[in-house]
Amino acid sequence: MVRIISALILAVTAACAFAAEPLSLVDNPPDRHIVVKGDTLWGISGKFLKQPWRWPEIWRMNKEEIKNPHWIYPGDIILLDMSSGSPRLKMAKRVTGQRGTTQPMVHSAPVQQVIPSIPPDVIEPFISQPLIVEAGDDEKAGIRIVAAQEDRMLLGSGDSFYASGIPDASTVRWHVFRKGKALKDPETGEVRAYEAFFLGNARLVKPGEPATLRVTLSKEEMARGDRLLPAPPPEIISYVPHRPDREVAARIMSIYGGVQEGGSGSVVSLTQGKNDGLEIGHVVALYRKRVSRNVDSDGRRTETPVPEERYGLAFVFRVFDNVAYALVVDSSKAVIIGDSARNP
Repeated sequence: MVRIISALILAVTAACAFAAEPLSLVDNPPDRHIVVKGDTLWGISGKFLKQPWRWPEIWRMNKEEIKNPHWIYPGDIILLDMSSGSPRLKMAKRVTGQRGTTQPMVHSAPVQQVIPSIPPDVIEPFISQPLIVEAGDDEKAGIRIVAAQEDRMLLGSGDSFYASGIPDASTVRWHVFRKGKALKDPETGEVRAYEAFFLGNARLVKPGEPATLRVTLSKEEMARGDRLLPAPPPEIISYVPHRPDREVAARIMSIYGGVQEGGSGSVVSLTQGKNDGLEIGHVVALYRKRVSRNVDSDGRRTETPVPEERYGLAFVFRVFDNVAYALVVDSSKAVIIGDSARNP
C-alpha cells in the first residue's frame, strides 16, 4: 500500500511539474500562419513552439479534443494571441467579402484536404498493412491458404484460392501475410510479436470449409500455407502531437527495413503498446545509454557509465497491445536498436 501511495504521489507531482512548465516559443515567432497544402500539425506547431508536442497546451485543448480535434484546412489562418500573458493559438477564417471585410463561413472541403499530424505519404504503407502479428493472434491464426486455383503453386492479383478456418461471411476483406522475424526486447530477449511480411489483400467470395477468396491486391506472390487476418478499416491519423500522461519506459526493438541504424524519417518499433498506455499521437524522446571505454595503466579494459544522452523525438502513429510503431521526426544522430524511448 505504501508503494502504491508513493507511486501516486510521484505521478501527481510529475503531472503538476509538467503543467507548471511554461510554454517556450521559438525566437521571433510569427503572429499568424496561413495554412497551405502540405502543412502538418507537427510542422505548424514547430513554427511557434520549441517543443512541438505541447501543441494541445497552446490551443488549450482537453483530452477529448486531442483525440477528436477540430479539422484544420488549407486557407485557415492561425493567430498567436499573447493578450492573456501566456501564448495561445486561435483560428480565424480567411474569407473576404465584396468590400474586403472578413466574413464567417462553413467549411465544405473534402476530407483529403484536412491537415494531417505528420506526412501521410511516409506512414501510409504502415497504416494499410498488418505490420505485426501479436503472440496471441499467431496462436489463433488457423486461417491459411490450403489450395490454389487450378492447383497453381503461386497466386497473384485476380486469382482465386481456398482457405480454411474462416468461420462465417461477417468479414469480407482479409490481409494475406507470411510470418516474419521475431521482435525481441533488447534487454530481456522476450518475443513481443512477429513482423508480418505483407503479401496483399483478398476478398471473401463464398464462405464455407474451405472458403473461396479472390486476390484483390498482390504485393508479393502468395502460396499454400500463407496466413490470413481480418483487414481493419484504415485509420485516419487525427490525433494531434501530445506527450504521454503516463510514464513511458520503452526501447527500440527494430528499425523497419531490417537495417541496424536509422535517422529522421525512419520507422521504429517500441517495446510498449496499448497495454502500457501508448496511443496514436504520443511523442516520445529518444535517448542513448552511453558507456565510456578505456584502457587503464595496467592494460585492463575499463567501462564507465555516463548519463544518457537525449538526441531525438518520435511520433507514435500505430499501436498494438504490446508493440507500437513510431516515426522519427527529429534526430541529431543515428538511431540504434536498444535506444530508450521515454517521456519528452
